[in-house]
Amino acid sequence: MEILQKLFYTDLGNTVNNAAILLFRLLLAWELLTVHGLKKIQKGPQAQAEHIPNPLHLPEKLNAMAAQFADTIVPFFIAVGLMGRLAILPTIGVTAVGYFVVHRHDSREVRDIPFMYTLCLLLLLLTGPGTYSIDYYIYQLIIK
Repeated sequence: MEILQKLFYTDLGNTVNNAAILLFRLLLAWELLTVHGLKKIQKGPQAQAEHIPNPLHLPEKLNAMAAQFADTIVPFFIAVGLMGRLAILPTIGVTAVGYFVVHRHDSREVRDIPFMYTLCLLLLLLTGPGTYSIDYYIYQLIIK
């Protein structure tokens, strides 16, 4: 039960903090989905899906599914604050691999994008999604 409390408890102390983390979540989720997620799933005769690097040499389908999930499905979980701390783990994995493996020899100007995404996601991992989230209501109904 203590693990569930730590996963779902997400009150940041006051209305301003909770509203700020809501805005942060919404903007981060929108950016992640529109800039990275939609490029990975483009379909149609004129569309060119983004190449997904595979530095860990996973099976190609597994690698593609993990990256697509992290950049297309996880943003919805982030936006609504559902399973907030667990849901972002795949995306932290993808962005951290991007920073530490894919772009390890690139300039700081190139590496800063996966670095900033990883930092933003780590912030949400530590704070949780706040009281304006589904996690907060789960905590109120089930755990408390």
